Amino acid sequence: MSLPSFYAPEKVGQIYEPDLQGAYQAGAAAFQAPASADQQRVLLWLIDMQNDFILPAPLGRLPVPNAVQDAQRTIEWIYRNVHQITHIAASLDTHIPFQIFYPTWWRNAKGERPAPYTIISAEDVAKGVWIATTEPDWSARYVEELERVGKKQLMIWPFHCMEGTAGRALLPALSEAIMYHSGARTAQPTYLTKGTIPHTEFYSVVEPEVKYPQHPDGGLNTRFLETVASFDLIYIAGEARSHCVLATMNSVLRYFADQPAVIAKLRFLDDCTSSIAGFEQATEERLREMAAQGMRRVKSTDPIG
Repeated sequence: MSLPSFYAPEKVGQIYEPDLQGAYQAGAAAFQAPASADQQRVLLWLIDMQNDFILPAPLGRLPVPNAVQDAQRTIEWIYRNVHQITHIAASLDTHIPFQIFYPTWWRNAKGERPAPYTIISAEDVAKGVWIATTEPDWSARYVEELERVGKKQLMIWPFHCMEGTAGRALLPALSEAIMYHSGARTAQPTYLTKGTIPHTEFYSVVEPEVKYPQHPDGGLNTRFLETVASFDLIYIAGEARSHCVLATMNSVLRYFADQPAVIAKLRFLDDCTSSIAGFEQATEERLREMAAQGMRRVKSTDPIG
């Protein structure tokens, strides 16, 4: 299908109030076929395509290189394939002031907070280089578990995707595309909030870096994973390729490791996601491993299938 007349590519990298009513009406006028009647059920899974990750600074607080171009290709893929996309699910990274990966959680012996992008190791915590200002026992256990199970160290991030900010919202042009799809297919999108548990990081959409069983969302979201598996084709796009997208795909491939038929449904939209600088090589190596397991890497210009 062609791009709708209201769509302006030059606005993809801008913050504005999306015309959701107009987008819905345009979709309903352009193509009316209920998604519930699809014989081949296609899921588009969008990972953290939010203003803070996509828009250039200072509008975006953690912009990923090339993310605006990724978003434009994703949006245009939706418009061109609206008649074949059954369902759209979009995750929303969402944070509050005191979280274990923010400077608010830690101080040194002088009372100073760690600067953004500081790495805090288990050894640092054991030696008192960095001291948790709340829940010290859990915090010490967390950094140990993160290194033992996750094979990584705690990164302190600047405030981003904060509840109540424009940075947390989906990119406006993408919100219009989702509403256009809703109008065209009589389809309700799914929005998945992640990252609100103070005690753990949440790169993957479906599980935290370290499980926190005290919270109802502190484990693996098997219900959503089973919903994903019910589709015939599963397309994935989002930001950042090296972090939340890769972590999500790791969760998916672990969960379905003994179900190759599910992995074979995965379609990774290669030109609709980019890495944070410095992580490109490791990310590419892992994606090659995933492809060897059966995940297909495709481009937004390829036909659905």
